[in-house]
Amino acid sequence: MSKALPMAELWRGDLLESAHAGHAAVCDGSGRLVGAWGDPEAVIFPRSSCKMLQALPLVESGAAEGLDSRRLALACASHEGAPVHVAGVAEWLADLGLGEGDLRCGPQPSRDRDLYLRMIREGEAPCQLHNNCSGKHAGFLMLNRHLGGNGEYVDPDHPVQRAVRAAFEEVTGEDSPGFGIDGCSAPNFATTLRGLACAMARFAAAGRGSGARDRAQARLTQAMVAHPDLVAGDGRACTELMQATTEPVAIKTGAEGVFVAILPERGLGAALKIVDGATRASEAAMAALLVHLGVLDPAHPAAQRRMAAPERSRAGRIVGGMRIAPGFPQAGTNSSFA
Repeated sequence: MSKALPMAELWRGDLLESAHAGHAAVCDGSGRLVGAWGDPEAVIFPRSSCKMLQALPLVESGAAEGLDSRRLALACASHEGAPVHVAGVAEWLADLGLGEGDLRCGPQPSRDRDLYLRMIREGEAPCQLHNNCSGKHAGFLMLNRHLGGNGEYVDPDHPVQRAVRAAFEEVTGEDSPGFGIDGCSAPNFATTLRGLACAMARFAAAGRGSGARDRAQARLTQAMVAHPDLVAGDGRACTELMQATTEPVAIKTGAEGVFVAILPERGLGAALKIVDGATRASEAAMAALLVHLGVLDPAHPAAQRRMAAPERSRAGRIVGGMRIAPGFPQAGTNSSFA
């Protein structure tokens, strides 16, 4: 087993203050490992990076027939809980004859600053629609209606979650060793970095074959690429990096330092995990990996904000910053913060 590889560093002056190591894998559509750093066989929880896998049964089953791309993007989203996201999920539920109370994701404060402050001023409590996973759960409810299950669709033995696990294992090409319960109360199935990258590569290769799964994977990827603002939100790495790439790429973060990318024009899938769970490091590492794969200009502001973000004092003086660690793909992206 390979050790985690240093991927991102925070420097203050001439001293390395913090270092973040991780694992990463890149696979092609046949499941072949074409790039690896650290240990591609490391077992992880993909967290929200696998939402397109969790949405796959919704589309593959035919339950999402006629569903527009905006709602498919919300099904794959870890959104900000901004008005556009909240309204989109509320309207979707209303069209199903359901409401906020049918969700099982739990309430979460909006991460949209303007809405968050307005709700505080007006004494309005956050609800489940503000949860970053509410779109995924709307998709679960739509699939549940198709399957005829009871309302507790997050139960690991529920037909919805059995369908998710079956699709997850088939597309990763691995039997999951188990699951944990995610922050939104749904099961999150474990897999290896290689399995997760392989799943993303199969999404990348979709649209060239036939069958319900191929069509479903292509629809979900296309929806994410078409609506990066719905997948995450203003200022978020997923949204900004998707908008910055030189060709269509679907990019998705997960909690605790996980990131994935689907590269349809290259038929490649990528996955990485920062072992200490640091989001700033996973964003830097994903940006560097996209540069390495030739789909992101290292000089683009969205790339620079992740790979060479300056650390400033309260007075605004640059005193250090993030760098890509030597040995991890960087294409000349290290910067001096002197």
